[in-house]
Amino acid sequence: MFLNSILVVVTNLAAGLLGNASFRRHFHLLLSGLVLFGPALSLWVSQYSIFANKSHYLYRKFLQSGWGWTCVFVGSFVFLLYFSVRQSLALSLRHLSRLLTAGLLWTGFRRALSLLENATGSCYEPLSSSLGGQLPQGLSGAGSGAGLGAGQALLLLREGETKATCLKSGLLWRGYEVSEDAFLLCLCCLLLAEETAVFGPYLALGGPSGAPLRLLFLFCVFLLGLWVFLLLCLLAHFPQFPTQLLGGALGCLGWRSLYQGWYRMGPSWYCPGRPGVGLLTTAEKARERT
Repeated sequence: MFLNSILVVVTNLAAGLLGNASFRRHFHLLLSGLVLFGPALSLWVSQYSIFANKSHYLYRKFLQSGWGWTCVFVGSFVFLLYFSVRQSLALSLRHLSRLLTAGLLWTGFRRALSLLENATGSCYEPLSSSLGGQLPQGLSGAGSGAGLGAGQALLLLREGETKATCLKSGLLWRGYEVSEDAFLLCLCCLLLAEETAVFGPYLALGGPSGAPLRLLFLFCVFLLGLWVFLLLCLLAHFPQFPTQLLGGALGCLGWRSLYQGWYRMGPSWYCPGRPGVGLLTTAEKARERT
């Protein structure tokens, strides 16, 4: 009973924050400011921090599977929330289709980015390594004439290589890049904020909210905080300007095109509608009957 009371208080506070109109209007601006000015934190963070290691547990277990974690928790929360009110599988699946749409957007972005990188980038092999560390006299002079320092090696262009095969061979890839991590984290943060924002108004209308639903909501809130934290760590410890800025901007653009654009058209055969459609009205009618 005591633990349930704590669960109710914590979820009510978190739902009130995420459902606040001011928070919903300005969260994307907060995230944009974080992406824009976050790399400046690299001037103060320690290079010996545990988060300065890219093989850290959080990066390996959460960041590399970020979309999967988001789908599991958000999908479970959305399905249980809408099904508990209307007992309608069709309504729950319609709202779950927003995750499918965002997943297609993420997959399409990765494919397009891979094509862009392969089209604009090139694979290079350090000439010194291919010659066993011995450079011919003529090539050595050409290297110094090209402005390379004594500690730098000439790069031999390898044609016909993709980025994946180039990096797998231990070679160097140079080309146009956009940060996939920044794109994914920004998109997931904004998606989580949108999908969980309806829980506050839903509770205010007296909708049924058992412990499983509240626990799933708290898991989503925890995941939102984790994604913001990991984004901050990446910007501070691994700044890559402007690739991270471009990735974050595209993530925000994807969110705006879906939640502030397409989904506002209302539910139909080609549009799942915005979060809360068909939920808050049902909860309000149930409250009026009681």
